[in-house]
Amino acid sequence: MPEFDSGSNAWILTSAALVLLMTPGLALFYGGLTRAKSVINMMMKCLVAIGVVSIAWTVVGESIAVGDLTGEHPLWGDVSSSFLLGYTTDLEGYTGGVSNAAVAAFGMMFAIITVALIAGAVADRMKFSAWVIFATVWVIVVYAPVAYWVWGSGWIEDWGVLDFAGGTAVHANAGAAGLALALVVGRRIGWKDGNFAPHNLPLVVIGTGLLWFGWFGFNAGSAFASNGTAGLALLNTQVATAAAILAWLLVDRIRGVKPSVLGACSGVIAGLVAITPAAGYVSPIGAIALGAVAGVICPLAIGLKHKLGYDDALDVVGLHMVAGIWGSISVGLFAVAEVAGTNGVFYGGEAAFLGKQVAAVLAVVAYSFIASLIIGLILKFTIGVRISEEEELAGIDSAQHGEAGYDLPVNGNTGTGVPETNAAAAEKVSA
Repeated sequence: MPEFDSGSNAWILTSAALVLLMTPGLALFYGGLTRAKSVINMMMKCLVAIGVVSIAWTVVGESIAVGDLTGEHPLWGDVSSSFLLGYTTDLEGYTGGVSNAAVAAFGMMFAIITVALIAGAVADRMKFSAWVIFATVWVIVVYAPVAYWVWGSGWIEDWGVLDFAGGTAVHANAGAAGLALALVVGRRIGWKDGNFAPHNLPLVVIGTGLLWFGWFGFNAGSAFASNGTAGLALLNTQVATAAAILAWLLVDRIRGVKPSVLGACSGVIAGLVAITPAAGYVSPIGAIALGAVAGVICPLAIGLKHKLGYDDALDVVGLHMVAGIWGSISVGLFAVAEVAGTNGVFYGGEAAFLGKQVAAVLAVVAYSFIASLIIGLILKFTIGVRISEEEELAGIDSAQHGEAGYDLPVNGNTGTGVPETNAAAAEKVSA
């Protein structure tokens, strides 16, 4: 058993807390992007993911995703090895001297944010009860096996494919699931002609900042030690994201779109997603290049949803799936042997390595899409997945949660619908 490393253990504990912060950050980011009458539902979908995934991961998910790391099973781990996370005496010496419990908690936070990402694709219209069931089933049936394939001695890892922190296992996986679920739930009423502009851009900026901050734990924590690789991953995360912001704004400028905070925040997410699988495997110059490309292709990909006719409300496909695929492929282009153990094509590496990166991420996308489609269809034809037309027009917040995001006077009425008298209104002003 490796000697316990208190410094690395502390770094993993800190990183796990940073990754958990990303989910409330995502709730703010997604909440600001929706209409005012949908903000509570969007935040609730993110927050409930913390609850259901934490329990599902503890009971069985971690066992499927990690198992005993013997590699005896190419598709899932040894469920009995850590069922119900029965760690009592074997608390130390998992990876580089980091405790089993710390690594299990770190992996749990990854599972939580991956599930929460999917919610953005079905904003405004999916039943909350259906979402809770979908999230619970999906993390066990889709995320946990894919995590094992990529990181837990599964067939993708055995194949020599590299994914530092989750371009394939997290973002491409969630994006494909979001696409499948959006197709099952269907388009929002008035999708092509309605006004679905973000209702609160300051909220989007706050959420973006929390995501960016938490992402340093996401990527640098994936070094599983407080070492040089963690430092490289953090640096690469920053510069790739910076390049993506500038590239996104440049694309908007070329298309005749004014520089916007929405574009800048979208560029942040595109860059963060793209660098995730490559953070510890490329040089800073490579990170800048792949971030810039993400800032170019993601806004173009988002525009395709209107041509293809699918209603991905908050662009989970255009940001997470597209940038996740690109980031995973970019490892095969920009990896440097000093940190990755092998060179990408641009550094004299073999094309076969690039081919494996492409094949692996596409295999995960296909599996996630098909499995998510099946789960969604089962829910659709049993309990139903969509709120009624009347509830959607009135607002999913009041219909599903009995709450409103804001209680503000509207046309002389309070948020509760009680008219204010002129005298009462004047008294408020004078006060």
